[in-house]
Amino acid sequence: MSMLILKLLLAPALVVASSLAGRRWGPTLTGTLVALPIVAGPILFITWLEHGQEFAARAAGASLLGLVSLALFAVVFARLARTARAGHWAVALVLAWTVCLAADVVLGRLSVPPALALCLALAATACGAKALGRARPAELPKAAPPPRWDLPARAAATALLVTALTTAAAHLGPDLTGVLAPFPIGTSVVATFALAQGGAAVAEATLRGVLRGLLGFTAFCYLVAVLTEPLGGAAAFGIAFVCTPALQLGVGRVRAGITARRTTRVAHPDRTALDNSRVGAATEGPAAPRCPSATDGPGPGGALSSTGAEGHRPSP
Repeated sequence: MSMLILKLLLAPALVVASSLAGRRWGPTLTGTLVALPIVAGPILFITWLEHGQEFAARAAGASLLGLVSLALFAVVFARLARTARAGHWAVALVLAWTVCLAADVVLGRLSVPPALALCLALAATACGAKALGRARPAELPKAAPPPRWDLPARAAATALLVTALTTAAAHLGPDLTGVLAPFPIGTSVVATFALAQGGAAVAEATLRGVLRGLLGFTAFCYLVAVLTEPLGGAAAFGIAFVCTPALQLGVGRVRAGITARRTTRVAHPDRTALDNSRVGAATEGPAAPRCPSATDGPGPGGALSSTGAEGHRPSP
């Protein structure tokens, strides 16, 4: 009974919290938060409680491959949302799910060490972020007030998908369970509602945030995969849950600093050029004095410099 309550409450509560944060700070933050292991984390945790350490460690390692499919889902959904015929949320969701499931079936047949799976996940995240490009805030329309059933519907959809996957884990095995753990459950919920309520631009901004948050998701899965058996499940999940938000916060601050400097360059190009010239002058140091020559002409008082005069003195 307690396990069922955990399935029905933990992940849905996290999805609702990320949705509320998005209403306050924008769709990109919603995507970043929902891309954290707020759904896959509870799935792997419940898997550990039900099937033990070895099962959970293998599932977490396979989850790194599932992040490749998640990045693919984000790109496909965003592209379909921009297409006139496929822009309806149901069409975009079904087609993106189909592509994601096909990739999961292929990846579920692979057996790679966690380190290699980590490299594949990071490469897929970088490629997905490049495919979606940079954010364009001017395209984002003003969000309409969501209906009353919005948050309950998000929570119900998340609870249904989490319960179905964790229930089927015993029949799927650790590898396929792990690959399916990052299946875009929470991402599908927030991206679909973003497309239906705000349009393609809002959905794309949400999915950019998803790709931004996958770095922390990757770190979480890798830590659980390599620490569960030597340290035990409780310690591994504790370390992963602490390190993941810390890593994501640090990366977010670095990105914010880079974005602020880039914005300053665009808004104040003259100031940036002046700063660069000052830096260049400081690094070059004072100019070396030039030796005068006869071609310089007479110096002060009408006389040639001593060097120039000596150079033209007649021989005795």
